[in-house]
Amino acid sequence: MALSAELVAEINTLLLYNVTNHLEGIKVHKDAEPSRIDAVKRLHEKGLVTHLDGGYLTDLGREASEHLHMAHTILTTA
Repeated sequence: MALSAELVAEINTLLLYNVTNHLEGIKVHKDAEPSRIDAVKRLHEKGLVTHLDGGYLTDLGREASEHLHMAHTILTTA
């Protein structure tokens, strides 16, 4: 199973979040890469982030981001 470019963009966006501080969000500006803008919009539609331009992680988003951070750590330190 291959990952689509859209899914990779969503994963990379979730990896931008600091999962150790739930009070820290992100802001995707209108001059950001179009793939990042689209990714954060899809994450919002999926209920993973609070705003169309990023904002904070929802509970589901925090769980997804934590898992992605863990997988990233495992795959990059092995």
